[in-house]
Amino acid sequence: MACGFYFRGMLIGKNKERSRHMGENIERQQIEFENRKNIRQRVKDYIFITIASFFHAMGVSMFSDANNLVPGGVSGIAILLNNLFGLGTGTWFFILNVPIMLLGLWKFGLKFILSTMYCILMTSLFTNMLAPFGAATNDLLLASLGGSVLMAVTMGVIFQAGATTGGSDIIIKLLRLRFPYIKTGMLFFLMDLVIVGAAAVVFRDVDAALYSLICVVVTSLVLDVVLYGRDEAKVIYIISDNADSIAKRLLEELDLGVTFIQGEGAYSGNKKKVIMVAVKKMIAPRTETIVREEDPDAFMIVTSATEIFGEGYKSYFSEKL
Repeated sequence: MACGFYFRGMLIGKNKERSRHMGENIERQQIEFENRKNIRQRVKDYIFITIASFFHAMGVSMFSDANNLVPGGVSGIAILLNNLFGLGTGTWFFILNVPIMLLGLWKFGLKFILSTMYCILMTSLFTNMLAPFGAATNDLLLASLGGSVLMAVTMGVIFQAGATTGGSDIIIKLLRLRFPYIKTGMLFFLMDLVIVGAAAVVFRDVDAALYSLICVVVTSLVLDVVLYGRDEAKVIYIISDNADSIAKRLLEELDLGVTFIQGEGAYSGNKKKVIMVAVKKMIAPRTETIVREEDPDAFMIVTSATEIFGEGYKSYFSEKL
């Protein structure tokens, strides 16, 4: 009888050991699958970044630079410096972005900056490569409209691929940390206004400066349409043990407004932070990716929002006027 219990105990022990090994194998396979999926996604992102960088460089080189138009941002400063000192707009674009990238690396980390550094390198190379082809059109209105639409669409593709065109995007993120009460759109507008004003002085051409202003406005409007579509948005609730790290990345990488709600499990009684974030429809996938990277077991509820009022969305007062 004692032998029977002993033998049964050995079988149970072996079954438990086998189950543990099976569980570890399944978990390892899941991790390997997620890693392969992430690698495929990153390769796809870099392909899109490369293609978008080429057409973005076309907008800068063959529409703006060739007609002495300044689209704002670091690209605009690079065009001004190229006209003053030579070296090539793409070269100046790269030189200006080096210290900005170092600042971004220090503040936001390598993961956020890596794809942006690649985008900057590709855009710089393509801009110089396309410069000898000259202007796609000599009509200033067509150049300002065509160039701004091309740059806005490609910037939207680059943003959705998890990168930025560098330069002013990083500067604005840093300024937002220092002056959180100033809206992002206002910071972009003020910086571009200074650059366009400098263009009027450098080129001694008020007409070119005014067309540059059209370029800045159209780029902003088209970029909003590309990134956000219509006014549709998502509200995402996230329940995770890594709420703080998720919130930190959403704030720094996507510049989103994040709210913590104190939650409590009805069964367990455990208290947890619940993240609530409102995002534009086109940014929602990137938000979900960040959550999955920080906590694959996070619980997410994604709902559609018909209307959202506040910074980055509708103005309640303008809607009611």
